[in-house]
Amino acid sequence: MNKKCPKCRLANFPDGESCARCGASLTCAGTTVADIAKPVRSRISRRVVICFCVCIAVILGFYLSLLASARSLSYDQRIEVNEAIAVLRNKGFDEEATLLDNFAFFKAEDNWLNASVAKEDAYAATNFPFEIVTLYSDFFTYPTDATERAAILLHESKHMAGADEHDAYEFVWKHRKQLGWTKEKYADSPVWRNIRRQTAENVPALFNCDQKDLGDCTEITPIKSPG
Repeated sequence: MNKKCPKCRLANFPDGESCARCGASLTCAGTTVADIAKPVRSRISRRVVICFCVCIAVILGFYLSLLASARSLSYDQRIEVNEAIAVLRNKGFDEEATLLDNFAFFKAEDNWLNASVAKEDAYAATNFPFEIVTLYSDFFTYPTDATERAAILLHESKHMAGADEHDAYEFVWKHRKQLGWTKEKYADSPVWRNIRRQTAENVPALFNCDQKDLGDCTEITPIKSPG
């Protein structure tokens, strides 16, 4: 049925000479069902494009509101962040350093979204996938040096890549010696103690080895000399 009656708009069989409904001649009826479908498809395509553009505009507006609602780092704070990223790069964490260097938008206070969520003992927070990294005042106050700040940024770089808390804490704790963030040097640091506690809470499987120091399965048990 692809001949459309010019009088009553009924679609008739292609070999019909007169309309089955009103009897009008179909000799000059050039409109087909395919012709009717074209504007329908065109309208659907337009609506899909419009919906896509609206979604993009909403996401962009949401993202810009997160950026605009939080204060940026000061010049001195940015220097400390760059020093910590340099530590990561020098210790072989090139991928993580590149993420932080090229894709992170650092902020010195909560945006409106972070402010709506309760936080405890947080040095930093990351909004994935917008790559907004908020560095709280404790990030600049409590770390002993750039290495400890690098440990915190290493954790946040994992969130930037989509990792959850479990994987981020596990990665940092397992790679702390590569970073140079060791118990021998930082055991008395509040950052070390807090992150160790938070790691034990989020990755308890790393701390169930009774024969290791404080149950830490990643610690090497010292070999006792004979006698």
